[in-house]
Amino acid sequence: MSAEPVPAAPAGWSGPDLRRQRLANHTVEDVLALPPDAPRVELRDGVMIVVPSPTFGHQRISTLLWSWLRQHAPRNLEPSIAMGVLVGPGQTFEPDVLLLVAETVHLNSHYATADQVVLVVEVVSPGTRRRDRLEKPAGYAAAGIRHYWRIEQDPLHVHAYELRGDRYELVADSTEELVLAKPFEIRLRVRDLAA
Repeated sequence: MSAEPVPAAPAGWSGPDLRRQRLANHTVEDVLALPPDAPRVELRDGVMIVVPSPTFGHQRISTLLWSWLRQHAPRNLEPSIAMGVLVGPGQTFEPDVLLLVAETVHLNSHYATADQVVLVVEVVSPGTRRRDRLEKPAGYAAAGIRHYWRIEQDPLHVHAYELRGDRYELVADSTEELVLAKPFEIRLRVRDLAA
């Protein structure tokens, strides 16, 4: 019996360049140049961090919120899922849901700039608690994104923040109904995110 030769691995992304990871000198351009089949990554101070796939429950909340925003947001605002945000020279985040200025959206974009983003939403999972509660809000605030929501899953609880000066202040939170005047008139039944 003869052995068949092992085929070469297909060309494509096999992970970040380890030398550049140690030097922490990956750039936004490196992230944008990743092949289409590469996993989602965030760029944190020049280091590529692979973003784990969200759980089914996490995805359901994100999708239901996207759908709610699609139905209720004014026409000049466009919701998005799985689109990154450029928050600084060596920083990108992969939020769960975005609300963008519609006229600035390009159909082939993988990333939005902070000035295109009206609202950014993070759904907190056990593995993302620290980043979603501390690191990401600080990055979004530094980039000037006006509205940030954090959604806790167990129990389902929406926390809405507005940028005041250089930091976010809690403007509403609820396990029942989120009522806000900005970024538009909102009356969101929280249970609709778990339907």
